[in-house]
Amino acid sequence: MISVRRAIDLDAGSMARLLNSIIEQGGTTALTRPVTFRDIRDWMDFAPTRSAWHVALDEREEVQGFQWVEPRDGLPPEACDIATFVKIGKTGLGIGSALFEATKAAAKDLGYDWINANIRADNEGGLIYYQSRGFRYYGRIEDYPLDSGEVVDKILKRFDIK
Repeated sequence: MISVRRAIDLDAGSMARLLNSIIEQGGTTALTRPVTFRDIRDWMDFAPTRSAWHVALDEREEVQGFQWVEPRDGLPPEACDIATFVKIGKTGLGIGSALFEATKAAAKDLGYDWINANIRADNEGGLIYYQSRGFRYYGRIEDYPLDSGEVVDKILKRFDIK
């Protein structure tokens, strides 16, 4: 059974470990360097005011995934950017769906009209996830340089909040 709640500073260590395993595996996130508890905590603590962070917990209260929305340079004020991370081996179990329901409601409460997903073009799982949530294609960024020096294309999808 998965439960979702707002993320708190005490979740930062679990979130960092989860994200680092995804970064280490490679191929699905634009992040290429390991993150620390302090990085995650600072991202949450210094997030813009129109941000929302959620964690998905299993029955043991262990973080199985997390998601956030926040404004991003280059997007209009009525749009926010989304990031989603689910523990390796736990995709397809409803964790992302549960997170998105909470995040979608939070985005609406924060006054956003639509949510932007900026997905690596080679991240098949991410493309499928956002498509299954109702996001639709609206653009592409070609030759996006990652911190590692790798260059990828990114697919832009949007979800209109009703």
